[in-house]
Amino acid sequence: MFESVLVANRGEIAGRIVHTARAMGLKTIAVYSAADEGLPFVAEADEAVLIGPAEAAGSYLNAAAILEAAHRTNAQAVHPGHGFLAESAAFARQVAGRGLVWVGPPPLAIARMGDKINARNLMKEAGVPVAPGVWEPVPDAATAAEEAERIGYPVMVKPAAGGGGIGLAAVHDEASLRRAFEEARAAGEQIFGRGDVLLERYVEGARHVEVQILGLADGTVVALGERDCSVQRRYQKVVEESPSPGITPALRVRMLAAAVRAGEAVGYRGAGTVECLVDPAAQEFSFLEMDTRLQIEHPVTELVTGIDLVEQQFRIAAGEPVSFTGTAPRGHAIEFRVLAEDPQRFLPGTGEITVWEEPVGDGIRIDAGYAEGTTVTRHYDPLLAKLCVHGDDRAHALARARAALEAFHIEGPPTNLPFLRELLDRPEFAAGTYDTGLVGRMRRPQAT
Repeated sequence: MFESVLVANRGEIAGRIVHTARAMGLKTIAVYSAADEGLPFVAEADEAVLIGPAEAAGSYLNAAAILEAAHRTNAQAVHPGHGFLAESAAFARQVAGRGLVWVGPPPLAIARMGDKINARNLMKEAGVPVAPGVWEPVPDAATAAEEAERIGYPVMVKPAAGGGGIGLAAVHDEASLRRAFEEARAAGEQIFGRGDVLLERYVEGARHVEVQILGLADGTVVALGERDCSVQRRYQKVVEESPSPGITPALRVRMLAAAVRAGEAVGYRGAGTVECLVDPAAQEFSFLEMDTRLQIEHPVTELVTGIDLVEQQFRIAAGEPVSFTGTAPRGHAIEFRVLAEDPQRFLPGTGEITVWEEPVGDGIRIDAGYAEGTTVTRHYDPLLAKLCVHGDDRAHALARARAALEAFHIEGPPTNLPFLRELLDRPEFAAGTYDTGLVGRMRRPQAT
């Protein structure tokens, strides 16, 4: 095992990684931007290095500055967290090229899964179900219209190199398709550096369910259960739970087996996630994408399995066997993303946090990136913390969630805590019968 690790990220995930690394006896090194000097993760690490200005392009996306910080602090490994450079094959190669241990999958696996069209083709070859769609980039809006007729409406339009819900749109007719195509191409070029566009059949009333996999040092791939991520706004996840209340045991077996095949097909190592779209009526699923990193929602898997995924990432990266022997889940876990945003329109908010009071109690876990007296700026994702609850079953977890959300108080910037409390009162969420359209129905303007 290496003796030190630099965490190339910020906020709650940086603190999360530091926590496990220190528990394993590793020296921890944080990097931070000028905007983040006062955040908890900077103080929690054994050493911290300022790497640039508030803008991510000059700091958390600045590979040269991060590698220089690793050199100056004699770091032996780099953990990228999620977001920023976590799924950059080029950065992974640079880390390895400096003689450092990359705590993540092989660069080739990152590259192969980073292109959604290539990933679709590879998954089809591996026997993983994929939705009807295109097998190569769509060159223009006219071709997109022809392909959409072949696929059948509704159609999902997405940047082939994208992620995080950016540039996605579900369309039901040609006029909407043409607009969505141009918007997806523009988003791909501006944000991801490529304008390739992918079309797939869109399933209305679908659930978004993902499988956590680990590619072990010996080449074995194991699945650690699934997470339901169907509570989304603007195709971005807000609430996740495990196990999914929307799939049958038989479908779960098929999905986990397909996720293992997906990992084997790309020679996967470390923690990764195979995301799927589920048709709950037909109890069928199709591959969406593979996230070649640790997911924001990984705590729900940790709570139901008792497995520290960051610890396993370290062990796998070091070529060691994992430290668990079984993967059978216990109980039910739910994660709520606490965001600095308007709870009605979901627009990001900023400002100093004047009150931060966390809930405490059995079955409650908080992964926080901020604290009282710190400031939320416009420069980064609005995620403040992850409130995670675990119970003996889903009803028990929901009861703990209600109490925890009522006890969580943040003042200063607006937060989505009122929305999360409102969510618990929705009959379809309480019953576990929701789908990816739930938030849209909650915020649909009322007729007058």
